[in-house]
Amino acid sequence: MSQSSGQPGTKSPAATSAGGMVLRARHFEFRFPRPPMIMGILNVTPDSFSDGGQFLDPSAAAEQALRLEAEGADIIDIGGESTRPNARPVSETEEMGRVIPVLERLAGRLKAPISIDTVKPGVARAALERGAAIVNDVAASRMTPEMWELVAESGAGYVVMHMQGTPPTMQTRPQYGDVEEEVGAFFADRLARLAGMGVAAESLILDVGIGFGKTAAHNLRLLAALETFKKWRRPMLLGASRKSFIGAVAGGVEPRGRLPGSLAAACWAAAHGADIVRAHDVAETRQALAVTRAILAADQS
Repeated sequence: MSQSSGQPGTKSPAATSAGGMVLRARHFEFRFPRPPMIMGILNVTPDSFSDGGQFLDPSAAAEQALRLEAEGADIIDIGGESTRPNARPVSETEEMGRVIPVLERLAGRLKAPISIDTVKPGVARAALERGAAIVNDVAASRMTPEMWELVAESGAGYVVMHMQGTPPTMQTRPQYGDVEEEVGAFFADRLARLAGMGVAAESLILDVGIGFGKTAAHNLRLLAALETFKKWRRPMLLGASRKSFIGAVAGGVEPRGRLPGSLAAACWAAAHGADIVRAHDVAETRQALAVTRAILAADQS
């Protein structure tokens, strides 16, 4: 990790050079290729699908963020609104009341960049004002410009995630003609729209949206096709940790029992193009990715 020498939002030839990619998120800069990064998950919600209610107390949440960093998280992703299937939307005031006290307690204590997991421009702005560097936006399919204007003006990193529908409805019979083709078309459209809004290409991260408006078969197909999404030369984020497709494949195991399947998905993804892996279990994921990387290196020697 290094400090960026350019101004937020300026384009860099290195971002698309043959030698690799650059990801800029405010004053943070990451150069690829590099070992896969881990985005540690911190949900400060009462109803997230696997850890809801664990970190509602702001002090406990801040300590968990520090613990995730100590375990090896390269990014800490903080969310104050559940995006699980059938989740109840919350107001901007309620969401801010969950995340802002945590961000204030973390001020000056984390070296890793903070990602704010939100669909609300107001929450994103407040988080950026308190030190967040990345906006993780599951509603990147929106047509309104406020979030994109904020990302452009702030120089924040921005996760462009595919979702069919919205969290309350997304798992009600999701359908695709060709899920790989449709997610690819979404990325092409969003990249063009974001460029038109003045969002710098090197601030963008792509996420196929595992579990967001997709059946288990759709999720498995996207995992199998990850390398096809590398053509845009942007870092790929994979968020499969504890997702329901793992339970479906493994015979109905509950979220807390999905660590083995989560590690399998993370290692597959790292071997097939993922640059960032979003995980609940950071230490375990770090170890699994290190072994995967060592095997791949031995195979190429």
